[in-house]
Amino acid sequence: MKIYSADKSELMQVSSIERKGDDLVLKGKVFGTMPMSATLTPEQAREALKLLSPKLLFFLLTLPFRKSKGKKP
Repeated sequence: MKIYSADKSELMQVSSIERKGDDLVLKGKVFGTMPMSATLTPEQAREALKLLSPKLLFFLLTLPFRKSKGKKP
């Protein structure tokens, strides 16, 4: 999975998502070269859920089934 910045440049290539105890660990490379592990704790996940509106939650649930617009970067 690739994550892009606003200018469509590659920010991070996520190679795996794993569970470590009660945390979620994302492993990958930042800017294509620097290895990185990011950890999401249960507290941080709850904070993220507070940012979601019902409309945005519906969008996230349907996102995997949508077609991309335009060319892929």
